[in-house]
Parts: sequence; structure tokens; C-alpha cells
Amino acid sequence: MQPESSKPPAPSAPATFKVHVVNSGCEGLFTNAFAVETARSVVAIDSMMRVSDARALRARIDSIGKPLVALLITHGHPDHYNGGFEVTAGLDVPMVATRGVDQVIHRIDDAKEKQWKPVFGEDWPAKRRFPNRIVKDGETLTFDGVPFTVGEVGEGESHWDSYWVVGAASPVAFLGDIIFNGVHSFMNDGHSALWLKNLDLLEKKLSTCKTFYSGHGEAAAAPRESLEAQRRYLHAYRDAVRKLAKGRPTLDDGAKAELVRMMKAHLATDYLEAFITAGANPVAAELAKAAEAHP
Repeated sequence: MQPESSKPPAPSAPATFKVHVVNSGCEGLFTNAFAVETARSVVAIDSMMRVSDARALRARIDSIGKPLVALLITHGHPDHYNGGFEVTAGLDVPMVATRGVDQVIHRIDDAKEKQWKPVFGEDWPAKRRFPNRIVKDGETLTFDGVPFTVGEVGEGESHWDSYWVVGAASPVAFLGDIIFNGVHSFMNDGHSALWLKNLDLLEKKLSTCKTFYSGHGEAAAAPRESLEAQRRYLHAYRDAVRKLAKGRPTLDDGAKAELVRMMKAHLATDYLEAFITAGANPVAAELAKAAEAHP
């Protein structure tokens, strides 16, 4: 009798996950947050700004019927970290961010409360929590066999941007506000030149990702095209501000109205239209400073 030939064990299938998207609607700036469902647990990515939206995210997580095991933060804008206390209420769950993101949150939190609490009243979180687990660029956290890898790009759309790549065989990326897919972009932090460089970097680093999930707008099933669309938007905005500012660090009301017209001709949507004028002076100041440095 011939012995049976031994066969190597079949490779196990990659761990699977499902992405649940929760959107805040108009009053919450059309912000997206995400619940990533794995085999036995849920990982939240970003946490909304208002109490009501954070509780809606928590309700969606609870409806999945699996425990929340981590809250990951992409960047330090309040519509992405502010609801952390509500999302994790009653749970011993780490709030995870890079050192740069954590530092920005601590630096701006008081000012953002002064800005937004009069607007939202009781819907502004009286209790906020901050990251309590710091991760480094390239570090991977694994939940039920699904890898969550953080990447940092630094100043760009915000004062410090990071992103999370989830999955192995067909990874997806959660980019925070590095792309605004089909809506107007937030330009207030005044790092548009660095933002453009970050897009070039991510086009190379995220070439295997099948989908980009953005902090505002729809998920992008064509990642390369979404990066190019964001690149075109930034160039159009910078060119328009440069033309209207004429070297000055601010735009008057008439110039801002013309900027709105020009940007809506570029991107014909009303979604987050208020961001167009809000970012005008920061970008004008950025361009004026760059012109002084390189006359």
C-alpha cells in the first residue's frame, strides 16, 4: 500500500469586513463617519461633531450586534473627532490617532468650542474625549484578522492629515478630508500647496486600494480619478484666488462673491458651498506669503 502524499494546507481566505457609512446631513456639514464590521467586532473611523450625529453613529454600531473595539481618528477637525465621548459612551474603547493628529486636536479644541458652541447649543458635546492610544506612521492594528494601517502625510487639508488603509487582498482607504468627493472643499487651514503634494504621494502609496472613503461626499470607486478631481479643484481654487486677490492676503466681499461663481462653474453643486468663501482669505494669505518668499 502506497502512503498518501502529504499536501500543504490550503491558504486561508483573507478576513472579510463590511463598511457602514453614517452621514450627518446638512447641519452637520455632510460629514461621514464609518463603522467597519469584522467577523466579531466593529471599528469606528471618525466620530462626527454634534451630539445627535455621534449618537446616530453609535446607534448604527449597536444595531450591528457586535462590540465596538476601537475608534480611529483621521485628523483634527471637530466634525471628525468631537463626538468621541458619545460614540464610546460606557465602553472601555481606545481612541486612536497619530501624535500629529493628537497634538492638533489639543491645540484647537478650545477655539473650536468658542466658534461652534453658540451655533449648536446643547448639540455641541459638553464632554469630549481625546486620543489615548498613539500610533506611528505605518503601524498596523489587527481586528479579527483585518489589518488597519495608519499613514501620515502631515499638513494638507488640515493642520495634520492621516489616513487608514483597511484590508489585505482588496484594501480600501479612509482618507478623512484629503479628498472631497463631489462637494466643495474646506480650504481654511491654508496648506493648499502641501495638500497638492500629498495627493501626488497618495496616488503612489494607495495604488492598490479599490475604494476611497472620504469625510465628505460619496465613496470613490475610482480612486485615481477622485485624486485627480481633487487636484483639479485645488488648482482651480488657487488660480481663482490668485487672480482675484492680486497679491493681497485677503479678498473683499465682491471678490468672494466672484470666487463662488468661479468655483461653482468648476464644480456645479451647492453642497458645502459655504466652504468656498470661508477659505478665501487663508488661501490668499498662503499665496501672498509664497510670492514674497519666491518673488
